[in-house]
Amino acid sequence: MLRSLMVTLATSLILPSLAFADPTADELLKKYDSVMGPENFQATIDMTAHRDDGTMRTYKMAMLKKGTDKFRVAFAEPAAVRGQEMLRQGDNLWVYMPNLKRAVRLANRDSFQGGDFNNADVLRVNYQADYTAKVVADPTRTDAWQLELHAKTKDAAYDMIKLWMRKSDSLPVKGEYYTASGKMLRMAEFSDFKAYSGLTRPGKIQMKNMLATQRFSTMVWLEMDTRVNPPSGKFVLDDLGK
Repeated sequence: MLRSLMVTLATSLILPSLAFADPTADELLKKYDSVMGPENFQATIDMTAHRDDGTMRTYKMAMLKKGTDKFRVAFAEPAAVRGQEMLRQGDNLWVYMPNLKRAVRLANRDSFQGGDFNNADVLRVNYQADYTAKVVADPTRTDAWQLELHAKTKDAAYDMIKLWMRKSDSLPVKGEYYTASGKMLRMAEFSDFKAYSGLTRPGKIQMKNMLATQRFSTMVWLEMDTRVNPPSGKFVLDDLGK
């Protein structure tokens, strides 16, 4: 009887601590992918790139995603890029140039339309596939977990990332992006959290260029619908420009 009572008491003490255990690095990474790159969606997005000379340019685009590795972006503004489209199939990335009537290959780490996001930032949101992660202590941010991510594939956007996700709902609030040598290239701030067809995520990301400090780009999700199931035929080269 005494033994049974002791086991019951020990179990009652252990179970509450398990129920409130901090999420693992893999769980946080899965959460990031699910909110920043849900399996299927269509979205309307504005990106404003602020240049070194104080000028700016705003790009208006429609984005379509299917599964983990199919993206398509169509640009409506400004006039100079109207009709351009970008396509990702697996590890391959192209931009369709309407004046040439053909698609040209791109690299993941190239700048997205000359702004401060790179192509993989926008068209390859799959941190679980691209990075190993661990949770590290950050005494300056008691409101957020800090993840340290290291690239495990050459297709990753960066060699190393530090990512902060707030403890209240595990949504991202800050990112720092590094080279293999430890030089910081970019810093992102996530804000304007809102629900899009039931999915709560940041509606705005500001990406600061840490090498050219007068530069930064802001991406705003105007609309997003995760209830779509786009046909696979929308993600083939032959469909670009149509």
